[in-house]
Amino acid sequence: MMIPRTDPRRGRVMLRGELLDSGYTDKAIARLVRGGEWVKIRHGAYVQAAQWGVLDQAGQHALRARAVVLQARTPVAVSHASALPFFDTPTWGLDLAHVHITRLDGEAGRSDAGVRQHCGAVLAADVTLVDGLPILRPVRTALDITTVAATEPSLAAMNALLHSGHTTLDELVAYYSGMAHWPWTLKTDVVLRLADPRIESVGESRTFHLCFRHGLPTPVPQQEIRDESGRVVARVDFAWPELGVFVEFDGLVKYEKLLRPGQRASDVVVAEKRREELICRLTGWRCIRLTWADLERPERTAAILHAALFPAARIA
Repeated sequence: MMIPRTDPRRGRVMLRGELLDSGYTDKAIARLVRGGEWVKIRHGAYVQAAQWGVLDQAGQHALRARAVVLQARTPVAVSHASALPFFDTPTWGLDLAHVHITRLDGEAGRSDAGVRQHCGAVLAADVTLVDGLPILRPVRTALDITTVAATEPSLAAMNALLHSGHTTLDELVAYYSGMAHWPWTLKTDVVLRLADPRIESVGESRTFHLCFRHGLPTPVPQQEIRDESGRVVARVDFAWPELGVFVEFDGLVKYEKLLRPGQRASDVVVAEKRREELICRLTGWRCIRLTWADLERPERTAAILHAALFPAARIA
């Protein structure tokens, strides 16, 4: 796996020792930081401000992770949530305040400021190089995250790695079979049972988790909709075909993906409305649209879904 050559995450991390060897002094380094040319990303590590400024939070975290590995005094690999930016995987709900690394010598280590150091058995096959940086492979990363994060963000990360093809359910299940005696794996089985490579986004993963958490029937992800001739004309994010309800998650990224050159946002909204009308006409189902705001009110949203799925119970 390679990060694109022009990606700012590949930018050079300048370490204090190297800078001193090159003729810089501590005063010169401090002056460049004060002047806004360089940014100090952790103790003894600097990057160009122009490079830092174009990165989002996950990208900046990736550069910090690179610095931590370069400064490590023992063999380590980037792991857990810190590995995700290197696989272009969302980090929603995960700890980016600390860089997560795993020691490769099997020894326990202490955590420094801004760094969480993990230990445990690591096989040579567990490590991959991404732009020369040792990273724990996606299958290991997906499972490791379940040991330090809550179920919902763990599921979002695992589904993203599955959907992108970085790992498979078979790989995850096979690796998990050797984790029976690992600590902190109580959530891992739950996340694995919920994981589904058909789920395409963090918003969809959160919607799926909401249904599980609140005891709603399990929906079918990416349900195909066919016309009278049997031709597939649409897919919906989730559906309960036997209950006549489907859900579409309306996230900003979804509409940006649908926007074509020359189109306005209003054009996409109108097209989505017509698509919804077509699906309802072909199936007779009811559409429920959810947004990020709905996911922040899970009890209310679960009640809305329950009422749509079981209208007779509401009437009673």
